Amino acid sequence: MLAWLEAGERFPVLVAGETGVCGWARVAEYSPRPAYAGVGELSIYVDRAARGQGVGAGLLEELARRAAGLGYWKLTGKLFPENEPSLRLVRRNGWREVGRHVRHARLDGQWRDVLVVERLLDRGR
Repeated sequence: MLAWLEAGERFPVLVAGETGVCGWARVAEYSPRPAYAGVGELSIYVDRAARGQGVGAGLLEELARRAAGLGYWKLTGKLFPENEPSLRLVRRNGWREVGRHVRHARLDGQWRDVLVVERLLDRGR
């Protein structure tokens, strides 16, 4: 995680929690190709004890605001299709499903599909 923090302001990292870390979110480089300079890949995590309390929604909204201010026009993310809490979170916060990568990840020795989601930022431009 230290490398995330040292990546610079172009790749924001947010941390939630008053007495300890209960969640984090970050924007990483989607691609080094100049054509994709305005697309960032989002990662988010909320501790089990903090889920359902608005932590994830707050992180998503603030990260989208900061990313738009840095010139990003889109954020993308990937999640496992059976992860219903994450699906509800992104759907409620302006994200849409755009595709599925089949056999894209291996977790615990099993192939997993991955759902691709995106959120357009600053839609007016």
